[in-house]
Amino acid sequence: MILMVVLCFQFYHSSGELSRHDLIHQLIDESHYDPLIAPNYEDDFPTNISVQMLIKNIHSLDELHMDFSVDIIFRQRWTDKRLKFNHSTVRILELDQKMIERIWVPDSFFPQEKRAEIHDVTVPNRLLHIYRNGTVFYSMRIEMTLSCAMALQNYPLDRQVCPVSIESYSYTRENIDFYWERHNPVLIPSISLPQFTMPDTVKTSACSTEYGEVGDFACLLLELQFDRNTGYYIAQIFIPSILIVILSWVSFWVDIDAIPARVSLGVLTVLTMTTQSSGARSALPRVSYIKAIDVWMAVCLTFVFMALLEFAYINVVSRRNSKPIRTASQCDKALNKGTSPSPMMPILRHIDFIKRARRVDKVARVVFPLIFFLFNIGFWVFYLSINTDNKF
Repeated sequence: MILMVVLCFQFYHSSGELSRHDLIHQLIDESHYDPLIAPNYEDDFPTNISVQMLIKNIHSLDELHMDFSVDIIFRQRWTDKRLKFNHSTVRILELDQKMIERIWVPDSFFPQEKRAEIHDVTVPNRLLHIYRNGTVFYSMRIEMTLSCAMALQNYPLDRQVCPVSIESYSYTRENIDFYWERHNPVLIPSISLPQFTMPDTVKTSACSTEYGEVGDFACLLLELQFDRNTGYYIAQIFIPSILIVILSWVSFWVDIDAIPARVSLGVLTVLTMTTQSSGARSALPRVSYIKAIDVWMAVCLTFVFMALLEFAYINVVSRRNSKPIRTASQCDKALNKGTSPSPMMPILRHIDFIKRARRVDKVARVVFPLIFFLFNIGFWVFYLSINTDNKF
């Protein structure tokens, strides 16, 4: 008998509560709810917007256009006391994306955005949940291209930090205040980029933006760090250029009389170095400062060019006094200089100049590799250890 009384009481009690459909329409009824007004618009305190971001994918990081593309799930949470409800069985009201337009949502935007769109396959990827205490959870999936002012002084041994800001477009801090979610404000799954790696943790902070007479606007800042993988550049740029420089030194071991071979080798290495230098910088913007790749290519080009000039110098030295004395005027000139008119004297002097030219070759065999080795030590130490923050 007692069990039947309890069941009857629950039946009549539940029959007096609204259905989910009626509850939703009662909450967003225009007679007491205005989606055009912020939740705490009439109060003396702002509406606190909790933000969480899930980065699904990062498609590319483009140095030429100074931007990167990212696919995110953008989540916001706030409390709207006008949407409180009491129901014994309903804990969350899940709204269809078509009904979201009838609920107030923050006017958040990304200042660095170039292009953006909300995914709409198969329907617009948005959801909104309303909890009993008036808490509203709003989530959307966005794909956007954001600008990133890259510092390329250390390229290709650099790391880039790209900021992502979130602001309110029309509400100042008096009406809206942003803050990051306490636990896991930014979620980044395992993302594989062809040229970059990302650290496991990211830096998040709160900021404030003032637009003069317009007012002070709350904002959030996320800093994404990208560490460039140098394997590709070592295999495609540094090692080939080192081999080209070493190839230019082969001329120091070629006989000074093999003029066509040494000229061909010198010109070939210079042209190859010039072509490689142009190709390495073709995918970079025309910035006004000097990059690490510019220093490397300029020094390598200087080495192969100096090897060519070294041959030009020894060629001139080896050809001095190579003609014997054959005429009377040449004999008189030799007598006036106090030298012997013997026809063997020019030949001996010519041999002496050839030895001097060969000594220059021997010195170049040691000096060129030594200077290039010292340059390599200074280059890698400077750009990998000293200039990590792009101070120079």
